[in-house]
Amino acid sequence: MKPILMSPGIYHLGANITNGDLFEGLWPIPNGVSLNSYLVKGEKTALIDLMRDWDDATLTLEKELKALNLDFSDIDYLVLNHMEPDHTGWMRGLLDRNPNIQMILTKKAADIAREFFGVTENLTIVKTGDTLDLGDDKVLHFVEIPNVHWPETMVTFEPVSGTLFSCDAFGSYGSLEGSVFDDQISEEKHDFFEVESLRYYANIVSSFSTFVLRAIDKLKDLEIKVIAPSHGLLWRENPKEIIERYRRYAEYAQGPAEPEITVIWGSMYGNTKEVLNSVVQGIRSEKVKVHVHQVPNEENSYILGSAWKSTGIVLGMPTYEYKMFPPMAHTLDLFNRKHVFHKKAFRFGSWGWSGGAQKECDTLTETLKWDFLDPVEWQGAASDEVKALAMERGKELAREVKSLCKG
Repeated sequence: MKPILMSPGIYHLGANITNGDLFEGLWPIPNGVSLNSYLVKGEKTALIDLMRDWDDATLTLEKELKALNLDFSDIDYLVLNHMEPDHTGWMRGLLDRNPNIQMILTKKAADIAREFFGVTENLTIVKTGDTLDLGDDKVLHFVEIPNVHWPETMVTFEPVSGTLFSCDAFGSYGSLEGSVFDDQISEEKHDFFEVESLRYYANIVSSFSTFVLRAIDKLKDLEIKVIAPSHGLLWRENPKEIIERYRRYAEYAQGPAEPEITVIWGSMYGNTKEVLNSVVQGIRSEKVKVHVHQVPNEENSYILGSAWKSTGIVLGMPTYEYKMFPPMAHTLDLFNRKHVFHKKAFRFGSWGWSGGAQKECDTLTETLKWDFLDPVEWQGAASDEVKALAMERGKELAREVKSLCKG
């Protein structure tokens, strides 16, 4: 990538990660992800957010600086909005190149810098309301937004250009190929980034939705003209779109979400699968949008995104050794970790010599505060009566979802 002028003295410096690694060692990114850093140049020069030496990202960053006739040694300040290693992993490498660079960060971030990297010197602690004057009419303003999504997180605001450097807040998966701004891409590409921003939110940020809403409220008085996150699109034509999108995602945690139903199913020998179509047909007969995912065949990253957006959840799985089908138990464990709360739900499934899946399902979903319809369970192969009952449950769930979303 090349450095991109955003406004006088402010540049986007970015690298795309496309090597097939998992994000956070966990989430698939088949379409890559961007690492966005930013340069603000007044009389002094600040680099906002660093990178990890990942898929030659730091080499790309070095080349972009050279294109501006700069080197790492020319940077006066490193602003660290967030200490997660994808934004700080090359800190020791930068200090080798520039041992006198001054780091700007929150108090909790300074603690992490010490524990992760052994850095204790040249640290300037800032809090909400503090500023950094770079000269030449470039003053950086800092606002703490803790737990979006680490407790040390802050954002940086440059008021002349109206640019909010938001780090992981308002980000998304997906590499930036050729175009980095929202007004430079097609509607098809916008649709892509909407899907990837939802999946990113559900995977990375969803556990902290209460804090997301607090952060949005805290930023509401800033005259934001550009949203510049550390992953994904930069928003200059309509920055309110990504802010309101994140607000909507955060409010899904309180329920209801969208008038949609996510069906998650797994089957050992086909007996549970026999009833799947009946449930889906029942939902669709009520004109409710349905998303169908099979475990363990599909990555939970995508299932999380779908479930986060849906008001209704269907779980279809057999009993396995007196408990749930293990891949479904893993999915529900992840739902608990990511706070997939307040869903209208229904479960169906077969059993062999003994039941037990429902008991474990009740236990694993208790803290999620889901409201379940009566389950449909049967031994062995499903009869026509079981399929008919399952279809009626699908219809009932769809009607409940429509009612909740109208309310």
